[in-house]
Amino acid sequence: MTQKKLRDNFGRVHDYLRISLTEKCNLRCSYCMPAEGIELKPRSNYMNASEVYALAKEFTALGVKKIRLTGGEPLVRKDFAQIIESLASLPVELTLTTNGILLDTFIEQIKAAGINSINISLDTLKPDRFSEITRRNDFDRVLNNIYLALHHGLHVKVNAVLMKGVNDDEIISLVDWTTHKSIDVRFIEFMPFDGNNWNWEKKISEQEIMDELQTHYGEENIIALESKANNTSRNYKLKGALGSFGMISTVTNPFCDTCNRIRLTADGKIKNCLFSQSETDLLTAFRKGEDIRKVIEEEILSKKYSRSGLDMDDPLSVVQHKNRAMISIGG
Repeated sequence: MTQKKLRDNFGRVHDYLRISLTEKCNLRCSYCMPAEGIELKPRSNYMNASEVYALAKEFTALGVKKIRLTGGEPLVRKDFAQIIESLASLPVELTLTTNGILLDTFIEQIKAAGINSINISLDTLKPDRFSEITRRNDFDRVLNNIYLALHHGLHVKVNAVLMKGVNDDEIISLVDWTTHKSIDVRFIEFMPFDGNNWNWEKKISEQEIMDELQTHYGEENIIALESKANNTSRNYKLKGALGSFGMISTVTNPFCDTCNRIRLTADGKIKNCLFSQSETDLLTAFRKGEDIRKVIEEEILSKKYSRSGLDMDDPLSVVQHKNRAMISIGG
C-alpha cells in the first residue's frame, strides 16, 4: 500500500507537524510576546490531551513522519506527560522545543517517550542580559538543564534569536561554547510578529554572522556540514569542536523551496506558513465530526510558495503585516 503524502501545488511534501500545546509561558521574551503577555481564550477553545492525540493521529495517516511539540512553553501544561506518552505510540519521530526551565521535572518522561533530540531557547550567556530579554531570572536553571539533557544523552540544539544592539555581541562566545560542549547553537533571525516591536534595523543577516566568524576564526577553520533534506538551517562547525552552529535565516535567505512544515496552534488552527495571516479551524471541524483529512489536504493546497506571499524586501509591507504573536503560533 502506497504511503499517503500531503503535497502542495508546488510539489512539496509536508511530513513535519509542529503542535503548539499552549499559549502560556513562564517567560516573557521580548521578541516573542508583548510585555503584558497575551489575552488567553477560554479553556474550551484549546485542544485537550485526547484531541491533541486524535488530531496528530489524523496527520500521521496523511504521511506526517515527525511531530515537534512547542508552546508557548509546552512543559507548563499539567498533562504534558500524558500527551507525550500517547503521542509516543504513533509511528513518528517525536521531538520538543522548550525554554528549559522545567526540563528537570520531566526528563524521565521525555526519555521514556523516545524523545532523543530537543531544542532549548537561550539567547545569551549573560545572566543579567537573560533577565532583560526574558523579563525573568531563570538563567541558571536553563543552563543547568541544558547540561542535564546532555548528561542524559539527548541531542541538544540551542536556539538563539539575534537582535542588533541586544545580543549580537555574543556571536563569538556562543560559537566558542560549541568547542567544548556537544551542543548545536542555531542563530535565528529576528522575525516580525504582533507585539514584538520588529523593525528592519534589528535584524542580523546570515552573511553578517558568517563575516564575523570568518574574521575571528579564519575561513579555513570553519567547516560546512552537509545539509539534510528539508533543513531550515545552514550548519557549520569549527575544526576540532564537539558541537556545531548554524543560521536560520527566515528573513534574508529563506528555505521555502524545501518547506515540509505544518503548524497546528494550541486552539486547533492550521497555519500552513509561519507568516500566514489566514488559518483553518481544524478543532471545530473535528468536534463536529467532519472529515478533517479533507480539510487538512485543502489547507496544504492553498499554501503560497514563499512566506505566505509577504515581500520581505519591502519594510512597509512587513510592518503592516498582521499575524499572531509568536507565543500563540508555536514557532
